[in-house]
Amino acid sequence: MKLIVGLGNIGREYENTRHNIGFMVVDELAKRLGVSFGKEDRSAYCAEYRAPEKILIIKPTTYMNLSGFAVGAYANFYHIEPEDIAVIQDDMDLPVGHLRIRRKGSAGGHNGIKSITEHLGTSEFPRFKIGIGHPERNNKAVINHVLHQFQGEDKILVDAAVKNMADALELWLKNGDLDAVMTKFNTKKAKKEKPPKEIKVNQENSAEKPAATDAEGIAPQN
Repeated sequence: MKLIVGLGNIGREYENTRHNIGFMVVDELAKRLGVSFGKEDRSAYCAEYRAPEKILIIKPTTYMNLSGFAVGAYANFYHIEPEDIAVIQDDMDLPVGHLRIRRKGSAGGHNGIKSITEHLGTSEFPRFKIGIGHPERNNKAVINHVLHQFQGEDKILVDAAVKNMADALELWLKNGDLDAVMTKFNTKKAKKEKPPKEIKVNQENSAEKPAATDAEGIAPQN
């Protein structure tokens, strides 16, 4: 059994905001699988799919900071191991639209991940991250940033990233090989161009010796 968790905040005012990118991905995944989210149960909206393994897709209704209540409740009730729980989150340390999938890791300041780690008692669960970019480093700027909707080029990048992340989840659900998923979908870092090599010139031979000339400026012939 697999548990897919999209992180976000419930409410129309939070729809399509940066902090709700986890909801966007699970909505896309549920649409592809032909399932819909039912009534609230265990502090989350849940969609269920069987083919043949049972897959639960949830959107916690506790708001971001308490997401662990729902994840812990589903994991405990259905006896789901942490390595079978995929959490889709936003990541301010990644450029907008970049994907980074990890087998485990620290919360990195993300309160939803902190809550899940607390309720599962471990940080060893897969993370499916989408970059949302980083504002100025102060609390007010961060709050405004994560609760702001994507616009312009950022929206184009994120729309593509949501589809790519749904592709990544489908591949993981199909073969269970997270390494293969990471290899295929993690955004590659742009290679820095190396500066041209300096050509070292032998100082003794660097200055060309002028040819001896006659009075008319023509080199004399032997």
